[in-house]
Amino acid sequence: MKLVWLRRDLRVDDNTALCEALSHGEPVACVYLATPETWENHGLAPMQADLIFRRLEQLYEELAELNIQLLYDEVAQYSDCAERITEVATSLGANTVFVNRQYEVDECQRDDLLASQLSANGIGFRLCDDKCIFAPGSVVNKQGSYFKVFTPFKKAYLTKLESHSFEVKKAPKAVKADLPETIQHLCFHPSVTFSYSREESSVWVADSQSIIAQLRDFTATRSDLYDRQRDFPSMQGTSKLSPYLAIGALSVRQCMARLMYGQTLPLSSGREVWQSELIWREFYQHLIYFEAKLSKGRSFLDWGDGLKWDNNSQWIEAWKTGQTGYPIVDAAMRQLNQTGWMHNRLRMIVASFLIKDLHIDWRIGERYFMKRLIDGDYAANNGGWQWCASTGCDGQPYFRIFNPVTQSERFDPSGAFIRQWVPELVGVPDKYIHKPWAWSDVRNLSYPDPIVDHKVEREVTLVLYKEAKDV
Repeated sequence: MKLVWLRRDLRVDDNTALCEALSHGEPVACVYLATPETWENHGLAPMQADLIFRRLEQLYEELAELNIQLLYDEVAQYSDCAERITEVATSLGANTVFVNRQYEVDECQRDDLLASQLSANGIGFRLCDDKCIFAPGSVVNKQGSYFKVFTPFKKAYLTKLESHSFEVKKAPKAVKADLPETIQHLCFHPSVTFSYSREESSVWVADSQSIIAQLRDFTATRSDLYDRQRDFPSMQGTSKLSPYLAIGALSVRQCMARLMYGQTLPLSSGREVWQSELIWREFYQHLIYFEAKLSKGRSFLDWGDGLKWDNNSQWIEAWKTGQTGYPIVDAAMRQLNQTGWMHNRLRMIVASFLIKDLHIDWRIGERYFMKRLIDGDYAANNGGWQWCASTGCDGQPYFRIFNPVTQSERFDPSGAFIRQWVPELVGVPDKYIHKPWAWSDVRNLSYPDPIVDHKVEREVTLVLYKEAKDV
């Protein structure tokens, strides 16, 4: 018997650990452990928790078709996982436990503890690299070190990709076997519930067929236009596949294979830009592996930890609730709060506004995003926030500061997105939709004045960053 411990790899096909377990021709069982205390500490969004649970319901049925039983249990935190997985493996009579590697510090320590405990009990342990097409350490510079700038990383990555025939593996059926009675109480069933809080996520599909259909639809109908449409939040220009990548219901290999299927090189500019987005995700996974400090709230650039922050609580609350008086910022935050998702261009705008207009520590924004995002992925979220804060690996230069008004005018020119999420501004003329405070009838609006003056705060930011860098 082989046991596969599922974490953020909630799929059947192209699951490296599962496929390796099945390759031995023995019965296979899968187990999922909920860890509510660790989830709370890590800020798992209740909406993502709901998507995970709904995905488990689908996965239970998909695994059953392969003669694989899905087991489910709950422990408080990561430190409890090693003992529980060892107990499950022992009860099953499993000779090996298979897992797909995660690269954050807490996850690595959890797996080191499991390896030790399994070894002490005479049970084998197989760690598989699955989250990236190329595992951390396999894309390096001429000196053998990891890349600290994205563009040369991408160039090396694409060179490696040209000679790499990656396979999207189809999981075969397992040898059928009955589970011991001592373990049958752990069999997953639809009435199982998380003790962790959940928020409705039903607008996001959870079955593999629908997820793959969404991938195919995007690559067939919209990927070639991605470079021209992705920055406009009122358009359906993005894939919206990130929630499935975040929980592992979809793999990066499946995305890359579908993107490149039937294509000749070079790819269209739209496909090339979406491919770059997939490679950015890989870049951040590699960084998390090589730089443990990124999992501990540290800046990638050491001077970043010396930045002085205002952390005005009223401003933080205005930002969170979409009441800053800047329409594009408020529309984006309301979209996040109501749907658990935010358009990528808007993520950069609201992050820049929090950090460089309000002088709020980027970690506060990073944490809030994780608590709200249905597609929350620690490495990608941390990388994005540090990019905006100019403290990250290959981050935006600190003197490049988004103007929320000009960003709004450029990427939501008609105000369609703003009016969708800020109904107070529905009647504002197009000329003033991006800066309603300039409209003559502004006093008739139930909408706040800007909480700060961008021009003034921009100069403050330049001073604060220069001071931190000059220390």
